[in-house]
Amino acid sequence: MRSASRPPLFPAFLDLRGKRAVVVGGGEVAARKARALERCGATLTIVAPEICAALAERVRHGVVRHRAKRFEEGDLAGAELAVAATDDERVNAIVADAAHSARIAVNVADDPARSSFAMASVVERGPVQIAISTSGASPALARRLRARIEGAIPEGYAALAELAARYRAAVIRRLPDPGSRRRFWERVMEGPIAAHAIEGRTDEAREALESALDRASVEGTHPEAK
Repeated sequence: MRSASRPPLFPAFLDLRGKRAVVVGGGEVAARKARALERCGATLTIVAPEICAALAERVRHGVVRHRAKRFEEGDLAGAELAVAATDDERVNAIVADAAHSARIAVNVADDPARSSFAMASVVERGPVQIAISTSGASPALARRLRARIEGAIPEGYAALAELAARYRAAVIRRLPDPGSRRRFWERVMEGPIAAHAIEGRTDEAREALESALDRASVEGTHPEAK
């Protein structure tokens, strides 16, 4: 078993689209972990003799696959990620050992020592994700921090991120100098363009950004965004 005393976990955002993930367990904890993986586009298989209503509904809709059986090492074949979320510590340990042997990333519910990664508590604002981890020390603290951050970050930041994504390629094309681009985006994020987007005035934000980009590309420097 891995030591509970270790350096901080490395924060990373994984692209799980189309990647196979296995969740072992059929209860509410397994359902919560499965929802997080499903939201990121993973191809999910649930391994458990019985599953809760929430998981059963996802199976009926064809969103996840269910193997109604006890876990065996072969259930991880082809998987890139595994989650052990049963209420049996022995079974969770077996899943963790199998994953470690197969060099598959594994998260074990309420057992950071056996986990090779932690599932963060996440605040989402469109494409913006703020992930919070206590390295498994206190999920309750992570949830409390998430609640505080959710109250501090308006939903409008999703519109701001989407605006930036929409114009990212155009800004690269028209401002080839990296320093000019950085100054342009800093001014956008700190000025009225960002305020318009966050407040829901997306048309005004778009028009202001286009005007600022026109001026910046002609002048070669970033003017005041108005």
